[in-house]
Amino acid sequence: MDVKSRRHNQAPVFLCPLPGGRQRLARSPHLWQHSFSAGGPWSWLFFPAFYRFSLLFFYSMLRAGLLLLAGLSCMLSSALAQTAASPAPAAVRQLQAVRITTAAPKLDALLDEAVWQQAPVATDFIQNRPNPGPHEKHPTEVRILYDDAALYVGAIMHDVSLDSIPRELGARDDIGNTDFFGIFLDTYHDKLNGYGFFVTPSGVQMDARYSPAGGEDFNWNAVWESRTALRGTDWVAELRIPYSAIRFSTQQEQVWGLNFMRNRQILRQGFFWSEVKPEVNGFLNQWGELVGIRDIKAPLRLSFTPYISTYVNHYPYKQQGVRNTSTSVNGGADVKWGINESFTLDATLVPDFGQTVSDNRVLNLTPFEVQYNENRQFFTEGTELFNKGNLFYSRRVGAQPMGFYDAEGQLKPGERLVQNPGESRLLNATKISGRTSKGLGVGLFNAVAANMYATAEDEQGEQRRILTQPLANYNIFVLDQSLKNNSYVSLINTNVTRQGSTYDANVTGGLFRLANKKNSYAVDGQVVYSRRRGQYFNSDTEVGDQDGYKYLLGVGKISGGFTWRLSQGIESNGYNPNDLGILFSNNSISQVAELNFNRFKPFWKVNNAYSYLVLEHRLLYRPTAYTSAGAYFGGNTTFTKSFITVGFNGDYTAQAHDYFEPRTEIGTYYVRFPANVGGNGFISTDYRKKLAFDLSTAGRWFQRDGIRPRRTGYGVSLSPRYRVSNQLSFRYNFEWNTRPNQVGYVNGGLDPDELQDGPLAAAGQILLGRRRVMTYVNTITGTYTFNNRMSFNIRTRHYTSSVHYYDFTVLRPQGQELKVDYRRNRDNAFNAFNVDANFSWWFAPGSQVNVVWKNALSNELLAEESTPLYFDNLSRTINTPHSNSLSVKVLYFLDYLTLRKRRA
Repeated sequence: MDVKSRRHNQAPVFLCPLPGGRQRLARSPHLWQHSFSAGGPWSWLFFPAFYRFSLLFFYSMLRAGLLLLAGLSCMLSSALAQTAASPAPAAVRQLQAVRITTAAPKLDALLDEAVWQQAPVATDFIQNRPNPGPHEKHPTEVRILYDDAALYVGAIMHDVSLDSIPRELGARDDIGNTDFFGIFLDTYHDKLNGYGFFVTPSGVQMDARYSPAGGEDFNWNAVWESRTALRGTDWVAELRIPYSAIRFSTQQEQVWGLNFMRNRQILRQGFFWSEVKPEVNGFLNQWGELVGIRDIKAPLRLSFTPYISTYVNHYPYKQQGVRNTSTSVNGGADVKWGINESFTLDATLVPDFGQTVSDNRVLNLTPFEVQYNENRQFFTEGTELFNKGNLFYSRRVGAQPMGFYDAEGQLKPGERLVQNPGESRLLNATKISGRTSKGLGVGLFNAVAANMYATAEDEQGEQRRILTQPLANYNIFVLDQSLKNNSYVSLINTNVTRQGSTYDANVTGGLFRLANKKNSYAVDGQVVYSRRRGQYFNSDTEVGDQDGYKYLLGVGKISGGFTWRLSQGIESNGYNPNDLGILFSNNSISQVAELNFNRFKPFWKVNNAYSYLVLEHRLLYRPTAYTSAGAYFGGNTTFTKSFITVGFNGDYTAQAHDYFEPRTEIGTYYVRFPANVGGNGFISTDYRKKLAFDLSTAGRWFQRDGIRPRRTGYGVSLSPRYRVSNQLSFRYNFEWNTRPNQVGYVNGGLDPDELQDGPLAAAGQILLGRRRVMTYVNTITGTYTFNNRMSFNIRTRHYTSSVHYYDFTVLRPQGQELKVDYRRNRDNAFNAFNVDANFSWWFAPGSQVNVVWKNALSNELLAEESTPLYFDNLSRTINTPHSNSLSVKVLYFLDYLTLRKRRA
């Protein structure tokens, strides 16, 4: 559970409040059940009823909740009228834009041209946090001009003194400890999709896209200009946003959604020009309007960003005839073309992702794959349409070849593998996306991955290639219609087609969200069908999971201090979207009741309070059988004077049946997890201070399981950060957790060639082990920002996790276990070490130089080599050969309109 993801300090929601103002903590019932990230002193309350009442209690409670929650909502709404009632809509604010009839103003943050004085002023901003409602004491004044090429924004932020304006430097899109000013534009005025452009007093730029699927997406980058200056006790920002950076309709007179925001970091205050009430569901639907823009036309949006990169890679193979150092030179380009006023084509030709930050690799003891973050810019920028329905996991594109692990088994006697690429090479990737004036969003994504080969070499030096990945085409098509009242309906199709006799995959889904006119209640749903046809790679066996479906329906109250949601979902046993999406487990029926109670205004000694309660019941889809039931609850608040955020999460889970842990056909075998309670608490101090920290502790306690010792789990995370100056900062993160007496599938299974494994493997036995899992993670990050265009960042991470087995059992049907005299040492330890150092220089708009050094190592120690001792693992990691890569990449942005002006 990532308890940091919704902390006020850790990730301030400074632009886009969550729907309904929900600031609850992120949670995952599956993670809670299979790990330990929780704890609490209330566990003894539940132990007497573990077996006798737990299933009946939670099943009955959930069914009662499904029937009575609507009535409960009405009762609470009456009792809590002040916070629960949907606020009456306020009058829509409007601002008139003024057309420039003379020369465009010089971008110098002076605002001394006469035309600026002719423009109406937007002022009297209203506070959104920490205390929603009050009007600003230190005025903000904003004016908007426009011509045939761009929108011009001039803003003056009045203050007490320059000392009251924090202005930490940061890289692009890195807010830091600083004030900022931002403008929001909803150019189609659909109240669902928009743009944001922000600048700090030090001139650091940020930009974002807003959508129902992507939320607030800072991965989107546009090319625009800004200047800032400090004037007396104020600071001034001047922005030029070219029409090539946004999309809008062809109407003669434009009406755009509009809002401005000012952040006064000294008091942690956020102000909006058009009031954004946290208790109202939605963000864009609370904006004002920009009027007066007439007779503008979308320019020819055509730009090229060619790149050239060079790499020097080193790894000490210590093998005769094998070179330790290799070099390469690469080239390619990104192309952006505005097909018309609504749609844009983005393409990357011969992409190079070698400078992407390293993954946080971990030891995986679960039956499911590890989901890694997407760090490749092409797949993070402007993908909000393709993420509808969560059917697109972009790491599938250019992923590990299908036959990567099979290459070893295809070797002939006397051969060895000399090369086996771990990533597929992309030939190209293309996105076409946009939205019409009628609110219809259209997205088309296509990528082609090349044939991939491993290279085998025999004793005479003769080499041959082994196909590990056939040519593959990845395609996504999306239709997304915006509706009134912050609603939408969407259709998504994903397709993977592979060359040759291996299988292809197709997934089609529809989803909708319908809200009432007051935006207080909504119903949402999703239906998805998956289809796979063909044979497994390098096999004549027909692929499994050929047909499957997913269904989800929810209804709830979405605005006010008290909100609720009821949902039911089904994922059939054949549902499999994983060729281009990600799903950890299917074959499930879930019923969930969720309640949230939030206080947005200060009371007592705190700024706000957010709390939640979730009741969940899960069944296996086929055969229908109970799997789990539980209650999850928590809350957090921020103190008024100190801005210290504290919070907790707790849960109770009845005895669970895990049908996936045995790694066998679903239905007969499952691993029993005893009823358990857990919880965690955290504290996060004020990031305005030079020294701040995050601290969290967690624990979990299980009911005793027969004659076994009690299963438990404990953990702690500490993350101090120190800001030396406005340019230099450091952050350290330490994580430790241990899970004594955990029971699970013995990783690696049984090896028929091993003496002790042979009889068990021949009998088809499933081996479980009681084990202690201990994990340490140390991460140090340092950042030095030279100016608002040049920065250096270095990040070092060491991860080590060790597993020690105490005893073993074989799994019998219906969760029964039988002790077995099994003495093979199955201990293991996994180490990962990475250094990512990056120097970045934006030497011109849209143009960048990156110099990157990457150092990487990972190893797995088995049996007697494994050790739980941290410093022994660290020593082995340091003394094991590392791979090193030094690269330089230069990108240069070429805009067709700029080139045409130069020629003219």
